[in-house]
Amino acid sequence: MYSTLISSDTLAPHLDGSWVIVDCRYDLRDDRWGREQYRSAHIQGAVYASLSHDLAGPVGSATGRHPLPSSAAMEATFGRLGIGAGAHVVMYDQDAGPYASRMWWMLRYMGHDGAAVLDGGWAKWLREGRPVRKGEETRKAATFTGRPRKDLLLGIEDVEARLGDPSVLLVDARGPERFEGKTEPLDRTPGHIPGAVNHFYKRNVTDEGVMLPPDKLRRQFAEMLGERSPDRVVMYCGSGVSACQNLLAMEHAGLSGAKLYPGSWSEWSSDPARPVETGPAASLNLKVKSK
Repeated sequence: MYSTLISSDTLAPHLDGSWVIVDCRYDLRDDRWGREQYRSAHIQGAVYASLSHDLAGPVGSATGRHPLPSSAAMEATFGRLGIGAGAHVVMYDQDAGPYASRMWWMLRYMGHDGAAVLDGGWAKWLREGRPVRKGEETRKAATFTGRPRKDLLLGIEDVEARLGDPSVLLVDARGPERFEGKTEPLDRTPGHIPGAVNHFYKRNVTDEGVMLPPDKLRRQFAEMLGERSPDRVVMYCGSGVSACQNLLAMEHAGLSGAKLYPGSWSEWSSDPARPVETGPAASLNLKVKSK
């Protein structure tokens, strides 16, 4: 089974329902956009999963924008999508893969390794003139039994406890302008977690949205990791979504073991007492806000 990326050539012969194909297209500014796009046209045989409704749990006053669902909720969602034991799952979205990568990471977290993101996504599939359909499709429900791998994530208390630990590398997947605090279109406070470095997830793909070769990815991540092993890396972003694309890229490059902080910046910045840093990585511009 494929466990990181899969090509359109490899997927094309499996549109007969033997593999579970999931359309994860989404727009952070328009919750309805992804499903509308899916209904307009999608890969033949694909079912739809929404980031906000299927791949995130309830939002609270102190949570991030897309909290990780409970294990029971993930089991229910994956079962409803027709994912059972032994199923091979292929996910795609419209962009460089952040929403599909979120589902990929969730499946891995729940112990299901037979999952891969379609390299190049919907845009590449369309460019190649591959089969598409309109409307809604469903699959027969399956029984999904998860085995959560809790070593793949860190909660906010764990992140706070590791601040200032030079052996742990916090990596922010957002664009540089958001990381540096020059702009913040989605969350209440601009900036980043103190001590974090920036690796924008779109650095992992070509202009066409295709993942870079593993050797090039390894070189990029090596510059960031230094002497640290991959299991000392904690990825975050705005709400635990695009960080998963960084994790996918590391896994594709053979750098296994990095963790996700699911709450990410939207959770961290929800409490004004938490420290905030602005400017480029390793700047001394540390701001501690009081309640």
